[in-house]
Amino acid sequence: MHLNPIRAKLLKPAALLESFRWSSYGDCLKPPSQRLGWLRVDRLLGEKGIPKDSETGRRQFVLLTERRRQEESATDYHQIRRGWCPGSDEFRNELLAAATEQVGPSDYGAIRQETGEQKALRLLRQEFKRLGQG
Repeated sequence: MHLNPIRAKLLKPAALLESFRWSSYGDCLKPPSQRLGWLRVDRLLGEKGIPKDSETGRRQFVLLTERRRQEESATDYHQIRRGWCPGSDEFRNELLAAATEQVGPSDYGAIRQETGEQKALRLLRQEFKRLGQG
């Protein structure tokens, strides 16, 4: 989640991640006395295997986050973001059918449209088969 500003290209590659003002990442790096009480940094660090919310622990968190940032910047996600899908059409349709049940009100765009089309085709096939016409 903290890498979303990078993924969305809201920060330049050389910009510090903590400089993005709409993220809690910078606050997570502050000592407990300087951050909002509801921000559970101990849980965040624990998920990364960092045992203590200390200056050393927060530095370790920065190193892990920056390592992940570098790994992701070396990965080409262009094809995936453009609707590319590995495997056969049958496999793609299975994925879309499974996603149909997962699409909710917060989903939009091509995902909602495509899964809706797949559901409609499935329902039509079922009904034609029931009527003996398919």
